[in-house]
Amino acid sequence: MPLPTPHPSRADGLIARLSTTPYRRSIVDGIVAALADRGPLERALDFGAGDGFFAAHLPQLTGIQQVTPVDVVERTSSWVKPLLYDGQTLPFTDRSFDLAYAVDVLHHCPDPIAALAEMTRCTRRFLLVKDHNHTGPVGKAVLAVLDELGNRRFGIPSPQHYQQRWAWVDWIESQGFVRCHWVHPMPCHRGPLAMTNQLQFLGLWARADV
Repeated sequence: MPLPTPHPSRADGLIARLSTTPYRRSIVDGIVAALADRGPLERALDFGAGDGFFAAHLPQLTGIQQVTPVDVVERTSSWVKPLLYDGQTLPFTDRSFDLAYAVDVLHHCPDPIAALAEMTRCTRRFLLVKDHNHTGPVGKAVLAVLDELGNRRFGIPSPQHYQQRWAWVDWIESQGFVRCHWVHPMPCHRGPLAMTNQLQFLGLWARADV
């Protein structure tokens, strides 16, 4: 699979100014820490790459040599051009990648567990997920507000399929993946929004049969 192709919209620098936020920098730092000392990772899958921010930056900061970004739509302005797919079956053979990762994507999927199943099918070594978790209606309502503020202006729907009581984590670990890095609460926000960091997590799992 070829390296991500730079999108022409990068030339004016506007996308860089709009997308390089403190929130995203915190996530990049978290991913870098999670992947430290994991050795070189030849191929990584960026599931739900969005504007390609992480696909563009992680190879510069980690042992990842090549990132393949995939999504169901291409944004007007983006760091890299994603490979588009049908939203159901990823167009890759089993265990094609050393790492599959998703950043704040799974809760946008119609069926997050089905999406995780495709990610786990495609990775032969590691799975990394940065997303949310709540334990009741108050946490879900807070996440819904944050989702609307963060995504509505980009036309991204927020179906509110948030993880509750670590259901996704339990599923991942029932599929033969062992947790090897965990951050919760994750310090994504600062100032008044820091109280919502309890709803943020980042986890890295390794396939046990490798």
